[in-house]
Amino acid sequence: MDVSGDNRPARRARSGVRTATLLCAAAALVAAVIPASAQPRAVPAPAPDPIVVVDCFAEAQVRPDEYLLACGDGNNRLVELRWSSWGPETATATGTDMVNDCSPNCAAGRFRAYPVTVTLSAPESWPDQPGTERYTMIRLVYTDTAPAPVAKDVSYKLVY
Repeated sequence: MDVSGDNRPARRARSGVRTATLLCAAAALVAAVIPASAQPRAVPAPAPDPIVVVDCFAEAQVRPDEYLLACGDGNNRLVELRWSSWGPETATATGTDMVNDCSPNCAAGRFRAYPVTVTLSAPESWPDQPGTERYTMIRLVYTDTAPAPVAKDVSYKLVY
């Protein structure tokens, strides 16, 4: 109480303490709630780009449905490819190798179907696309007969 008998400063002090207490309680509640809901979440690292197979047109393909083997004349094409794996070392599919028999010549020849298992392998950096790897080998295993004069199990270097 001051000399005049006024009790206001003490009331103000109690009021200020009450306000501070309420503010502290509110801040504690907010602090308890916010960290649970606003915690920064760990963002998973992006998955590395898959290894690609490069087609005749220098386009990167992942699990293509078709793949042209004879880029120059189109007389050999893998079709209906169903990929069972596409990994960091190899990729495997089953499908059909459509091969022109070129009889009596390629323009008049017929395309014949040969069931085949395809394996891509030997990934290497792709010079045309830094940071991208591409398969550099293809293996064809014919599950029935192979087109003459090709062996039933043959591998080729992919040059694209």
